[in-house]
Amino acid sequence: MPRFPIALALLALLAPAVHAETPATAEPSAPSVAADPVRPDKPAHKPYLTGTGVPDTVPILPAPPASHSTLEAADRAAFNATRAMKGTPRWEMAATDVAEGAAAILETFACVLGTRIDQARVPAVITLFERARLDIAAGTRGPKVHYRRLRPFVGNEAPICVQRTQALADSFSYPSGHATQGWAYALIMAALVPEKATAILARGRAYGESRVVCGVHWLSDVAAGRTNGSVIFAALVGDAAFRADLDRARAELAKVLAGERKPPDQAFCSREADALKSPGLEF
Repeated sequence: MPRFPIALALLALLAPAVHAETPATAEPSAPSVAADPVRPDKPAHKPYLTGTGVPDTVPILPAPPASHSTLEAADRAAFNATRAMKGTPRWEMAATDVAEGAAAILETFACVLGTRIDQARVPAVITLFERARLDIAAGTRGPKVHYRRLRPFVGNEAPICVQRTQALADSFSYPSGHATQGWAYALIMAALVPEKATAILARGRAYGESRVVCGVHWLSDVAAGRTNGSVIFAALVGDAAFRADLDRARAELAKVLAGERKPPDQAFCSREADALKSPGLEF
């Protein structure tokens, strides 16, 4: 039998039946990988990995849970239980975590770092994340197309933390691209600021789990996303250009963190800290 947190199991029992409602307003869309976020007129950076350097994650990841299996039942229980989180601080955090990309990830880790960082001050960090983002996308595309798994909100009217669109419904669920990107970025950020690695990785885990809370991914999608992100990060570490950019970004970020700080919203950070105290969602 799968392991399942007691609190989540209780939520499954207490959660009200899902019902139709007006879709929530979507978060601002993520910056396009087709343009440089610092200089929009500049073409996107090239990925670090090419040819045989791009890992094929299809044979690495397990297949999604089979229909009517115990693991699929756990996926459905997690989806149903987390619908009860609508309106809670954790739901608010999940909606915030919809944003992705290099600039957004700086905001994601602002509470952990203790400062908001203007992307214009850290061009080496932005370059590192934007180039890696292209590799993350390439490493996620294969299993998504291979398994073509439907998202959990398809075929029902349960609340989700973003606006329902046909494009979202038609995109594939396994593995979670957000969870892949969030975990890979967390691993990179931990390498940039190793003294805060524990807090950074805890936030990276929560970023991926926000997709379950949001109702747009199954729990097993997120678990596969963490594995996927680790695989891509391992491949990136083997690339000399990535390692060189990582060193430049580390020195740049250290200088910024040592200077004048712009504290993030403390009320939001307090709610985030409370959310991070809860056990992670897991089988």
